[in-house]
Amino acid sequence: MAPPLAFPALHASHAGIWIASSNGETRRVGKAEAVARAAETPMILLNAPLVAQRLGYAELSGLDLLELFAFVHPARFVVPTAKGLSELLGLGEPAGDEAIAGLLLTATQKLLATLTDPAWPEREGAWDAAQALARLRWPWARVVADQLPKPEQKERWLFSKLPEWEEAPLRTPPRSVVLDRAAVETQLARLTGSGAEIREGQRAFAASAAHIFDPRARKGEPNMLLAEAGTGIGKTLGYLAPASLWAQEADGAVWISTYTKALQRQLVSEARRVYPDAQQFKEKVVVRKGRENYLCLLNLEDALQGGFAGRAAILAHLVARWAAYTADGDMIGGDLPGWLPTLFRRNGSTALTDRRGECIYAGCPHYRKCFIECASRASAQADIVIANHALMMVNAARGREEANRPTRIIFDEGHHLFDAADSTFAAALTGAEMIEIRRWIIGPEGKARGRRRGLSARLADVASYDEEGGLAIEAAREAAEALPGDGWLGRVNEGVPSGPAERLLAAVRTTVYARDEGQAESGYGLETEYANLDAHLIEAIADLMKTLEALVKPLMVLGQRLEAIVEDAPDWLDAAARARIEGAMASLGWRVDTLRGWIALLGRGGGPADPDFVDWLAVDRGEGREYDIGIHRHWLDPTRPVSSVVLKPAHGILTTSATLRSGGDWGTAEARTGAAHLEHKVEHFSAPSPFDYASQAEVLVVTDIARGDMPALAGAYSALISASQGGALGLFTAIKRLRSVHARIADRLARDGLPLYAQHVDPMDTGTLVDIFRDDPHASLLGTDALRDGMDVPGHSLRLVIMEQVPWPRPDILHKARRLMGGGTEYDDRIIRARLAQAFGRLIRKADDKGHFVLLSSATPSRLLTAFPAGTPIHRVTLDEAVRRIKSGLSPATNFGQGSAQEIEDEDIPF
Repeated sequence: MAPPLAFPALHASHAGIWIASSNGETRRVGKAEAVARAAETPMILLNAPLVAQRLGYAELSGLDLLELFAFVHPARFVVPTAKGLSELLGLGEPAGDEAIAGLLLTATQKLLATLTDPAWPEREGAWDAAQALARLRWPWARVVADQLPKPEQKERWLFSKLPEWEEAPLRTPPRSVVLDRAAVETQLARLTGSGAEIREGQRAFAASAAHIFDPRARKGEPNMLLAEAGTGIGKTLGYLAPASLWAQEADGAVWISTYTKALQRQLVSEARRVYPDAQQFKEKVVVRKGRENYLCLLNLEDALQGGFAGRAAILAHLVARWAAYTADGDMIGGDLPGWLPTLFRRNGSTALTDRRGECIYAGCPHYRKCFIECASRASAQADIVIANHALMMVNAARGREEANRPTRIIFDEGHHLFDAADSTFAAALTGAEMIEIRRWIIGPEGKARGRRRGLSARLADVASYDEEGGLAIEAAREAAEALPGDGWLGRVNEGVPSGPAERLLAAVRTTVYARDEGQAESGYGLETEYANLDAHLIEAIADLMKTLEALVKPLMVLGQRLEAIVEDAPDWLDAAARARIEGAMASLGWRVDTLRGWIALLGRGGGPADPDFVDWLAVDRGEGREYDIGIHRHWLDPTRPVSSVVLKPAHGILTTSATLRSGGDWGTAEARTGAAHLEHKVEHFSAPSPFDYASQAEVLVVTDIARGDMPALAGAYSALISASQGGALGLFTAIKRLRSVHARIADRLARDGLPLYAQHVDPMDTGTLVDIFRDDPHASLLGTDALRDGMDVPGHSLRLVIMEQVPWPRPDILHKARRLMGGGTEYDDRIIRARLAQAFGRLIRKADDKGHFVLLSSATPSRLLTAFPAGTPIHRVTLDEAVRRIKSGLSPATNFGQGSAQEIEDEDIPF
C-alpha cells in the first residue's frame, strides 16, 4: 500500500478552482492564490497544460497525474478527465467539480499502489525507467522509486526485447474464385451474431459488394461498385463479410482504405468479429499508415542517450515505456495516448517519429525491429489490410510495394477520395519543399542537429566502389547548393535573397503582394494567378529552371549506377547493403519525379495555361506570420491520375459512403471517385438509412441572428447548449469565430455544470477532445472541419449539432477554376449540400438516437435544405423558438420535410 501523500492537489475548471490538502480538506480558492501556491509547492494536477491555461499561468508545473498513468499503464487507453480516470481505476464518478481535487489524491494512491502489486502486467522495464527519469528530475521520480523494488535480475533493454520481422517468400497471386452468394449471407450472419436484427439493406449491400471479387473481364477494367449506404445500414460488416470470405477462398489480401483515424479504429474493432482469436487476428489483420505516424527506434535511441534534454527527454523515456508494450508503434492514432505528447507541449514528439528524408533503411541498427518495416511485411501476408486514402495514393503514385500491389480495394468514406487525390497529386515549388530536397542531398549544414544524412554519407560505399556514381553524388551536392538554405525566409523578406531559388521566391512574393486585392491585412494566406508575369519574374524562372536541370542530370546518372550495382552485385553487397541501396533508389526516383514536375511548372511561366492544371503563386501565412512562399499546381480533376494509377490496375473496387453522391447524382459520384474515367460502366448501389428521421431528428434554421454579430452568435450558442443540457457539437467555418464564442460562454456554461471544450483552444489533440466529449453527456465541443465528418459519437452524448453559418466554399483560385468546370452555382450547391449532410450525419448514429440540428443562418437558401434525409422535419424559427423546441424535445408537428424538395423551393420565405 502506498504511504500517505504529502502533496496537495489542484483542480481548475471554467467553474472555479479547488485545492485539496493531504489531510482531506478541500477548499475553493481564487486564481491569484492558486498560482501562488502552485509556484511554491509541488501540486498534483490532471493535465497540467490545460490547468495552466485556465489559471493564466503558462509556467505552471507540478506532478501531472496523466504522466504517472502513462508510466504505470503504458499503451492503455483512458479518457484524460477525472471522470475517465476514476472509472478506469474503479473509484466511482466524482460528485461535481468541488470533489475532483480530492479524487486526484485518491487516484494517485491507487496508481502508486499498483507499483507494488505482484500481478502488475507492465512491471518489466519500470525500475530502469524510473532511475533514468530520476536523473532527469521527473517530478514523480522519487515517489515512484520509493514504491518500486529493485528487480533481482537485470532488466532487458527495450531494443533487445522487441520482436524482429522475418523475411517471407512473395505471396502467390490470389486464386480466381466466384463467391457463392449464400455463403456471403451466411458469413454476414456469423459476423452480426445470432439473434441480431436482420437488416435487409445490409444484406443487399453485402450481396452487391460480393461482385467486386469476381474475376475481371479485361485488363484495365476493374469490377467497380459505387455504393451509397445510409447511416445505420451497417456497411462495415456488409463489406467485411464478402471481403473476408474472398480472402479465405482466394488466399488474397483485401485493402480497406479510410479517410479518418476514427473509422480505422472502428474497422479494427469490427475485424475482430471476423477473427475472434487474438493470435489469428494479429496474423490476418494489419493496419498501415504513412511512415510519419510511426515511432522511429533510431530517433528514440538518440533521444534516450542524450539527444534530448529537459521535458523532451522525459517524454522520450515515457515513450520508451510505451514502445515496449505497443501493438504496432503507431504514435498518431494508435495506442499511444493522444494526450501524452500534448502534456509536453509537443516538445520532442515529432522528433521521435520517422521524419521525411531521414530513414537510412537497412543501414539502421534497428532495421530488423522497425515498426514500419514490420507493418509493411505483415501486410504482405495479411488477409485484411486497413490503410488510408493518402497511403494508397502515395504507394500507387511512387510505385511502392509493386510485388504486393493491392488488387481488391474497398474505399470507405469514398466521398473524400477527391480531396485525398487533390493533395497527393499536387505539386508545390516552395521554399519549404526546396530546402527539404537540399537537406536530403547535402545533409546537415552549419549548426544543424539530428540524424539527417546527405547522399555522400548514405552512399559512401557506392562512391568508393563506383567512380561514376561518386562523381554524380558530388555533382548533385554542388547543384543542390543553389536551392534555399537555412534562414531563406528571413533573407527573402529582407530583400537579400541568395541564389537563383531564393531570387525566384522573392520575385513571387513581390508579385503576390503587388496584385493583392485588399486581403493583405487579413492575416491569412495570399495568392494570385500564375499568368501575365512581369519580366523580372520570368527571368528568375529561367534561372531556376537551369539550376533544377543541372540537379536532375547527376541524380539520374546516380540512379542508373545504383541499378547497375544491384544487377551486377559486388562482393560487399550483402542483404543489408542491397536493401539500403534499393531504399535509396526508391527515394531517389520520386525526388527526381518531383524535380521534373517543378521544371514543367516553371516551363509554363509566361506561356499558355495547361487546361489540365490550375497554377498559382502564393504566400502562405498563419495568424499573420509568413511561413512559406512559392508556386502551386493542382490537377483541375485530380481523379484522372487516380483512375490511371489506382483504379485501372486493380481487379475489384468498392467505393462507399453515406454521402457518396455529395449532394448530386450518380454522375457526381462517378466524377468525384474517378469512375468517370474508366472505359467501362461501373455498378451503382444505394440503400437509404433505416432511421425514422421524422421522429428522431429536427432541423431548425434560426432566422434572427445577424451575420457578423459576435455577441449574438455567442449568446445563441450559450442558449442552445443550455437548453439541451450539453451534448452539443458546435461547428465553425473560421477559427477566429470559434475562439471568440468559446471565450464568451465557457465560464457561464461551466457554472451550470456544462463543460465546454474546443479545438484550437484547449491544448489537446482532436482525438482526445472527442474522447472526452463522448464520455460526458453534459459536455459540449466546438470545432471546425475535422469534426464535421468521420466523428462517431452515438447515443446521448451528441444530441445537438449547431452550425454557425452555411458552409460556403472558400472562393480561392483553385475553387474558382473547378466551379467554372463543374457548373457554377450548382457546383457550389453540391459542395454545401454534402457538407450539411456530413454534419447532420453526426447526429443520428443509432436507432434510438434523437436530436436537433440547428443552422444559425437566416439567409439559408431553401434549395440547400435537400441535403437532409427525406422526411426530416425542417423549421425556420427564431432563436427563442429553437430554444423552446430543444427544451421540450422533438415535436410531431412539422412545417415542411424533405419529402418534397419542390415544396421547399416554392415557399415564399424571405432570405
